[in-house]
Amino acid sequence: MMSDVSLSTSPSPRSGARPRIAGAPISWGVCEVPGWGHQLPAHRVLSEMRSLGLEATEFGPDGFLPGDPHEKAALLADHGLAAVGGFLPVVLHDPAHDPVAEVDAFADACVAAGAGVVVLAAVTGSDGYDARPELSAAQWRTLLSNLDALSARLAGRGLLGVVHPHIGTLVESDADVRRVLEGSGIALCVDTGHLVAAGADPVAITLAHPDRVGHVHLKDVDAAQAARVVGGQVAFSAAVAEGLWKPLGEGSVDLTAMVAALERAGYRGWYVLEQDLMLKDGPPQGEGPAAEVRRCLSWLRGALA
Repeated sequence: MMSDVSLSTSPSPRSGARPRIAGAPISWGVCEVPGWGHQLPAHRVLSEMRSLGLEATEFGPDGFLPGDPHEKAALLADHGLAAVGGFLPVVLHDPAHDPVAEVDAFADACVAAGAGVVVLAAVTGSDGYDARPELSAAQWRTLLSNLDALSARLAGRGLLGVVHPHIGTLVESDADVRRVLEGSGIALCVDTGHLVAAGADPVAITLAHPDRVGHVHLKDVDAAQAARVVGGQVAFSAAVAEGLWKPLGEGSVDLTAMVAALERAGYRGWYVLEQDLMLKDGPPQGEGPAAEVRRCLSWLRGALA
């Protein structure tokens, strides 16, 4: 299917009127997975984002920010941060499950906060990202139909819906991404780390389909750890705990080529710094996660200069 996605609908133009680089609470260990690790409070995370010079953030998981859309927007504004939107895990392959109410509720928060992007993750319905089933042809049809229907519904509210290839979800591998590209018109959230950890090449996907990239999550990857995930020798969560992700420019992903390809193609969307982190031993001492985010931010500013 040919894409009907227009990159001009993305919320941050290159004119400088709005920021292009955003943070994400997962870089501070804040995650929706039960038992993931110590969860830092919103005040610390948002304050540290702003102190680093970040001007925008994704929302993070349920419970991190207030549930009321207007309270959520007010808290971000109090910290001087624009809202990007964010990651929404939702079941899309089950014909007995209607995802519209969940997506509409998330869209309400986006509209209230002036955010523009809903990042859909096609989750299995079970907690965590260490295993996933194989879908039948009928389940794939349901998933792809939901992606198109939800993308259109979000567009009707002035929002960009994108699908996030993510380890342990039903859109994970290069083959899954090809199936989405061929069977639906939704834009992609290219997450450089999750694609590499699934054995895919995010740079090749970006070069082949720059018109389908609506949102970007930037990670760099320890190649040896990623190979163990791809080979099934270690679970995704264990690899994250053991240092799967690296600061931008210090791993195996050719991020310079990817950013250059997007810029040449006229990409006008967000670059989200998103290093999935686990805090296993309580609140970090000293600067903590902000130190690595600072390194990532410095690298990306240089790449975009």
